[in-house]
Amino acid sequence: MKQIIKVGLPMISMVAMVACGGNEAKNDHQEDGHDHAARQNNQQPVEQAQQTASVKLKDDNLNAVYQHYVHLSTALVNSDANEAKVAANAIEAGAKQMSGGGTIASAAAKITTAKDLETQRKHYETLSNEMTKLVKQAGLESGQVYVQHCPMAFNDKGASWLSSNEEIRNPYFGDKMLKCGEVKETIK
Repeated sequence: MKQIIKVGLPMISMVAMVACGGNEAKNDHQEDGHDHAARQNNQQPVEQAQQTASVKLKDDNLNAVYQHYVHLSTALVNSDANEAKVAANAIEAGAKQMSGGGTIASAAAKITTAKDLETQRKHYETLSNEMTKLVKQAGLESGQVYVQHCPMAFNDKGASWLSSNEEIRNPYFGDKMLKCGEVKETIK
């Protein structure tokens, strides 16, 4: 039995590393001081906030919703369910002002009323898929948006999200697997 554990455990770890692009080799709890301080204050890291400001979508209403979407993503990365509710509430209000924003408003409302992070993350996937579609349709006036994907989300079904920052910060796992994922597409 001990031999099975000695051989099996490293193999499982290796599979997880390969599935996440090897990013799990670094201890995710050893963040640079800047990110750590931002997390403790439940705020966006400054680099992400600056890059978000440089992204401007051609559709003003969608652009406003996108800024709240980044806030929601950061809250989920930080595993902050209350902050996720605040951001989702703003997304819901903004999406109701958009043409074709019904799916986004509905998903945001479900995040606002969710009882736990896992449920919020499930509805975040729906919201992210719709946001990706609308951002691609609208186009960008400035900056770049990255479509990122984690193959291990939702029991290896995988899930995607948008980010203004090329660096992976996984909203589906937070600190558990912060850097699990890869950039699948860049929207310019």
